[in-house]
Parts: sequence; structure tokens; C-alpha cells
Amino acid sequence: MSCGSMPSGEVTMTMPNERSRAVVNTREFLVALSRDGTLPEKVRHDAKFLLRHYPTLDDVILAGKIEEQAETLPIGVMGPVFSSSLK
Repeated sequence: MSCGSMPSGEVTMTMPNERSRAVVNTREFLVALSRDGTLPEKVRHDAKFLLRHYPTLDDVILAGKIEEQAETLPIGVMGPVFSSSLK
């Protein structure tokens, strides 16, 4: 799990469902940027370029399911990166 620094200096852990939600929300943001005709063409083009290899909602959910199932296997100490739930 990754750590983040809170404004107050506290360290907090990012939970898999929070990370999954952030990835999905970032994709939605990139889609919105890519379609916004008021933005410069370069910004829209760059957003489209990034989306080419950015995970979809289905990709994130599938990765979460795979990682959650892998928790039962003795393959290492790292927990899941993604979650099959965005809640």
C-alpha cells in the first residue's frame, strides 16, 4: 500500500478501493478534457493519447478481483493495489 502525506503532516494509507476510485475518476476527467472544445487542441490530444493505455472501469474491477483472489495465495506480502469495489 502506498502512503500519502496529509496537509497536517499526518501519514495516511491509501486503501485499494480509494485507489480504484481515483483511477476511475481520473479516467473520467481525461475523457472530459479530451471532449472539451474550449480547451486547446494540444490538451485534448494529450488527454486522448493518455486514454489509449489508461485502464477502463472494467479493467480496474477485474484487476481488483484478481488481486483479492490472489490474497489467498502465498505469493508475497504486498496486499492488493486495486479493489473490485469503488465504495
